[in-house]
Amino acid sequence: MYGQPKPVESFQLSVEWRLVRAGTATLTRTPQPGGSWQADLHLESTGLVSKLYRVNDDYRTFYDSGFCADTTYMKAEEGSRRRETSIIYHRDTRKLNYLERDLVKNSIALQKELDIPDCVHDIVAALNRLRSLKLPVGQLTHLPVTDGKRVVSARIEAQEKEKITTPAGTFDTVRYEANLFNDVLYKRKGRLLLWLSDDDRKVLVQVRVRLGFPVGTISLQLEKLGSG
Repeated sequence: MYGQPKPVESFQLSVEWRLVRAGTATLTRTPQPGGSWQADLHLESTGLVSKLYRVNDDYRTFYDSGFCADTTYMKAEEGSRRRETSIIYHRDTRKLNYLERDLVKNSIALQKELDIPDCVHDIVAALNRLRSLKLPVGQLTHLPVTDGKRVVSARIEAQEKEKITTPAGTFDTVRYEANLFNDVLYKRKGRLLLWLSDDDRKVLVQVRVRLGFPVGTISLQLEKLGSG
């Protein structure tokens, strides 16, 4: 979908659902001029899950050295749905413009404008902001986060230290919980847990999304760590 410059950092994670491999998630981060960043997330279903419900999503976001979002683009192919979304963040007027197009119907599915604070994070920039913090276990912080439809102050808590073994190796980690579900950023009931390595790199080791019936738990584990 996009021409890919050499990434400074990349995480490849396996996606598991109902005890079977469901797909792969690849997250890369590339430096841009002026200290800003480009981050890309590619999600792709595999195997039986792909036959039941194919997912092929590309997500790209640009943010500055303070992790404040500038522009976000997403092209999603999920089942029979084909959507293309753009979010432009105007820090001078403290507004964002959200535009979602239905590529099947060739029409606008949703268009809106939201008020935003001076600095707001999309999901990927928020993850990298968390990685930059030195949040002690037992402490919490709040980050301004948006999906383009809502803007919230998301509570993130450093809960516990754990040793996690993945295909990429064994890591000493800290488990964090991001309060984004239960009608905060997303209406669906659920929990989002993240494990980052307990060192200066703050490697994304594991993610677990616990949702209600019929989805259940979706787990992601680090398979390959790269840098360039």
